[in-house]
Amino acid sequence: MSFNIIVLAKQVPDTRNVGKDAMKADGTVNRAALAAIYNPEDLNALEQALRLKSKIEGATVYVLTMGPARAAEIIRESMYRGADGGYLLSGREFAGSDTLATSYALACAIRKLGKVDLIVCGRQAIDGDTAQVGPQVAEKLGFPQITYAEEILECTDKSITIKRRLERGVEVVKGSLPMVVTVNGSAPECRPRHAKLTLKYKKAATLSEKQDAGADYTDLYNAHPYLTITEWGVSDIEHDIQWLGLSGSPTKVKQIENVVFTAKESKRLTASDVEIEDMMIELIANHTIG
Repeated sequence: MSFNIIVLAKQVPDTRNVGKDAMKADGTVNRAALAAIYNPEDLNALEQALRLKSKIEGATVYVLTMGPARAAEIIRESMYRGADGGYLLSGREFAGSDTLATSYALACAIRKLGKVDLIVCGRQAIDGDTAQVGPQVAEKLGFPQITYAEEILECTDKSITIKRRLERGVEVVKGSLPMVVTVNGSAPECRPRHAKLTLKYKKAATLSEKQDAGADYTDLYNAHPYLTITEWGVSDIEHDIQWLGLSGSPTKVKQIENVVFTAKESKRLTASDVEIEDMMIELIANHTIG
């Protein structure tokens, strides 16, 4: 049987390593000062999709992302790890999208794909921490959803059973397909790149990337169609333009403040067990640890 899995993934600025240059004077993110990375929880979601692919004969895993041309890098990264390919939704019309406009654009792209059995994505992105896009996509498509997933336990052509990690424990739930599943960071880490797949897909590229490269790779891509990453613009999906980009984004950022923590004092410890124990007591007392 065919079983089509779509992973929603996002390329994000690495906000885990924010410095004093991370923000511009106008309050926007200085993306040039932050490395672009694969959103961590989306990698957890990719791993769940790849595990399911290995269990279901005929299953495929494709990654869908929205962003500038450079966002194709996370599609390649997914292919290095076992994904079958991906789709890049890109264009100026999508710029400035909040979660509502983003989920609308992604839902339009998913409808264009046709039959989709399962959609998985990370619980939230580290650049926004809203955890809204996955549930909003489910709502727009009319799909049931399971959030906070930690492991896919069982999947048939009609239903899926999932273990959820909640604040005070775990629960096992079952739902009908098609389904949207958001995955926690507590789920298993994604597998590393596979050497053979890295060699196979290292020249995979979108149309924009081929054009920007300025080299004639026509023969290469004609001979190896799997190296072409599908790129869609706004004209490739059925949409209402007022729901895209800034016009479709009711969320307005009033103010962004860059907070940089600096050490005000320091302590030097010897190898004395007493000094180390005193420091541990102090750190626990002020809730730095524990």
